[in-house]
Amino acid sequence: MPAPTSERPAFAELPLLVWLSPAFPVGAFAYSHGLEWAVEAGDVVDAATLREWLADLLKFGAPRNDAILFSLAFGATAGGRWSELTQLNELAIALAGSAERRLETLAQGEAFIAALRSAWSCPAIERWPEPGGPVAYPVAVGLATAGHGLELPACLEAFVLSLIANFVSAVVRLGPIGQSDGQKVIASLVKEIRRVADEAARAGQDDIGGCALRSDLAAIKHETQYSRLFRS
Repeated sequence: MPAPTSERPAFAELPLLVWLSPAFPVGAFAYSHGLEWAVEAGDVVDAATLREWLADLLKFGAPRNDAILFSLAFGATAGGRWSELTQLNELAIALAGSAERRLETLAQGEAFIAALRSAWSCPAIERWPEPGGPVAYPVAVGLATAGHGLELPACLEAFVLSLIANFVSAVVRLGPIGQSDGQKVIASLVKEIRRVADEAARAGQDDIGGCALRSDLAAIKHETQYSRLFRS
């Protein structure tokens, strides 16, 4: 096996494990992506129904779109196409179909950029976006990974996995399943996660779209849910 070089050390994506960790200060633990309402409504009651819900999100919902936006933001950053990155960010924000979905992506995106500028900065992060400007979460992470010279395929897989893991964590905390079942759900979705990441790496803007209507309705219903643990 060749020795690591100074240009690209072994497992160069190591910082990504920090950035996508639950401990990284973006507040991901505070969002359920509408799953709190799905649990309340009886749509998600056990591991089987949670897996079905998440598999549909990977095929038709926001995680698939976020993976494509991540990939496109990565490419725009790597190519120094800053106006394209701005347009992608505007599209990502527009795709948030409810007030809480918009909060979910913007609050995490802005917190992510702030944390990167504080401790993990790079020229791309310093150049875009403007300090205090709104930035969608998948665009922010795509910008950071490209700016640090990481590899797109591994980053995409890790990003999509982190989204699904956070959704599972939310449902564990809501009570329908335990931690062991939560891990089984994540493990059972690895193949789908890799498929979404692979497709996103080759996708363009015309491939963005979705029809996870029950999830979108859950996000809207959650805004007026009487008792809530999560912000979305």
